[in-house]
Amino acid sequence: MATVELKREEALVLIDFLIRFRDEATLSTEHEAEQRILWDLCAMLQSQVPELVQPDYEKRLTEARDVVASDDCE
Repeated sequence: MATVELKREEALVLIDFLIRFRDEATLSTEHEAEQRILWDLCAMLQSQVPELVQPDYEKRLTEARDVVASDDCE
Protein backbone atom coordinates (compact mmCIF):
# COMPACT_ATOMS: atom_id res chain seq x y z
CA MET A 1 0.00 0.00 0.00
CA ALA A 2 1.19 3.51 -0.77
CA THR A 3 0.26 6.54 1.28
CA VAL A 4 0.12 10.05 -0.14
CA GLU A 5 -0.27 13.06 2.09
CA LEU A 6 -1.68 16.26 0.67
CA LYS A 7 -2.18 19.65 2.20
CA ARG A 8 -5.83 20.76 2.24
CA GLU A 9 -5.19 23.18 -0.65
CA GLU A 10 -3.49 20.50 -2.72
CA ALA A 11 -6.35 18.07 -2.16
CA LEU A 12 -8.91 20.67 -3.21
CA VAL A 13 -7.05 21.52 -6.41
CA LEU A 14 -6.49 17.85 -7.22
CA ILE A 15 -10.10 16.80 -6.63
CA ASP A 16 -11.37 19.62 -8.84
CA PHE A 17 -9.01 18.50 -11.60
CA LEU A 18 -10.03 14.85 -11.24
CA ILE A 19 -13.74 15.68 -11.32
CA ARG A 20 -13.25 17.67 -14.51
CA PHE A 21 -11.36 14.74 -16.03
CA ARG A 22 -14.02 12.27 -14.92
CA ASP A 23 -16.85 14.39 -16.31
CA GLU A 24 -15.20 15.54 -19.55
CA ALA A 25 -12.52 12.89 -20.22
CA THR A 26 -10.23 15.57 -21.65
CA LEU A 27 -7.02 14.11 -20.25
CA SER A 28 -5.19 11.67 -22.48
CA THR A 29 -4.35 8.28 -20.98
CA GLU A 30 -2.40 5.44 -22.53
CA HIS A 31 -4.17 2.55 -20.83
CA GLU A 32 -7.60 2.02 -19.31
CA ALA A 33 -5.92 1.27 -15.97
CA GLU A 34 -4.68 4.88 -15.82
CA GLN A 35 -8.21 6.18 -16.28
CA ARG A 36 -9.49 3.75 -13.66
CA ILE A 37 -6.92 4.79 -11.05
CA LEU A 38 -7.72 8.47 -11.62
CA TRP A 39 -11.43 7.74 -11.10
CA ASP A 40 -10.65 5.74 -7.97
CA LEU A 41 -8.48 8.54 -6.62
CA CYS A 42 -11.29 10.97 -7.32
CA ALA A 43 -13.74 8.82 -5.36
CA MET A 44 -11.33 8.52 -2.42
CA LEU A 45 -10.74 12.27 -2.28
CA GLN A 46 -14.42 13.18 -2.56
CA SER A 47 -15.05 11.80 0.90
CA GLN A 48 -12.05 13.68 2.30
CA VAL A 49 -12.69 17.16 0.88
CA PRO A 50 -15.80 18.67 2.49
CA GLU A 51 -15.29 21.94 0.61
CA LEU A 52 -16.89 20.31 -2.45
CA VAL A 53 -20.36 20.84 -1.00
CA GLN A 54 -19.81 24.25 0.56
CA PRO A 55 -21.65 27.23 -0.92
CA ASP A 56 -18.37 29.13 -1.29
CA TYR A 57 -16.62 26.26 -3.10
CA GLU A 58 -15.46 28.39 -6.05
CA LYS A 59 -13.89 30.95 -3.71
CA ARG A 60 -12.14 28.22 -1.72
CA LEU A 61 -10.89 26.59 -4.91
CA THR A 62 -9.50 29.89 -6.20
CA GLU A 63 -7.72 30.50 -2.91
CA ALA A 64 -6.35 26.95 -2.86
CA ARG A 65 -5.08 27.29 -6.43
CA ASP A 66 -3.32 30.53 -5.50
CA VAL A 67 -1.66 28.91 -2.49
CA VAL A 68 -0.52 25.84 -4.44
CA ALA A 69 0.68 27.93 -7.39
CA SER A 70 2.71 30.16 -5.09
CA ASP A 71 4.09 27.12 -3.25
CA ASP A 72 2.85 28.50 0.10
CA CYS A 73 1.40 25.20 1.25
CA GLU A 74 4.67 23.73 2.49
